[in-house]
Amino acid sequence: MNRQLLYLSGRAEPAYQLRYSWTGWPSNEQFPELPSILFDDLSPLWEKDGLRLLEHRESGGSVQLLFSTRPHVAPSFLAARAKGRLDHVLRQRNSPIKFSRKVAVRAVGENSNRDVANYIQHQVDKEHFVDERFAATIRPFTQAFDVVDSSKPIELTRARYWYHLHIVLVHTERFRMSAEEQFRQIYDRSRQIAAKKGYSLTAISVMPDHLHLGVIGTADKSPEEIVLSFQNNLAFACGQVPIWRESYYVGTSGEYNMNALRAGLSDQT
Repeated sequence: MNRQLLYLSGRAEPAYQLRYSWTGWPSNEQFPELPSILFDDLSPLWEKDGLRLLEHRESGGSVQLLFSTRPHVAPSFLAARAKGRLDHVLRQRNSPIKFSRKVAVRAVGENSNRDVANYIQHQVDKEHFVDERFAATIRPFTQAFDVVDSSKPIELTRARYWYHLHIVLVHTERFRMSAEEQFRQIYDRSRQIAAKKGYSLTAISVMPDHLHLGVIGTADKSPEEIVLSFQNNLAFACGQVPIWRESYYVGTSGEYNMNALRAGLSDQT
């Protein structure tokens, strides 16, 4: 049955912090020395793709690029554009390189996956509810899931992806739920949506007026698409009512935080 979507692409004004490292390797040779001006030329082209180059690191054995992105950019799109534009520029400079078939794309953030899961898991305790009975009632709807091995990549034909998101949805007008059945419905439906879409939930916290989700997405879906899938399907489950604000927060995290990435630890792919 077709239904009208309440939440649409481009209509929200989200808060976001989305960063990814891209690493490419030569197939059977060394990379040539890559002058900084090459990346100066590439940066405005990547900007048109929704990718902002923050840092780059090169050696004969690999090239590592750090991007920030907009919510509509999927990891698979980033992987293709990072490699495609770099390959094109090298060919224009008569320095073509045959890339290894597989590249690595890692979501990264100021916090690690473990930090995000711990933050979500302690939402009820952080609120210091006056009524401890109410806190005890809603505590089961805040969980971190150990069944997910966050260190394992999503393996596709041409790339490996580590794609973790922290999503926060806020109720319209900060409406506060109070009935246990409401919490259970959001909790159960969130897990069902993730399973149906091929996502993995790493953590969830259903709070009276907002929802936290730790999600491993599918590489072909952008953060925006993943957020919209939860917003629309949860609204439908609640009677096709626009229970969420148009805005949302989405951020990336990784096995390592940004400090570790800059120290070179993320090269362990």
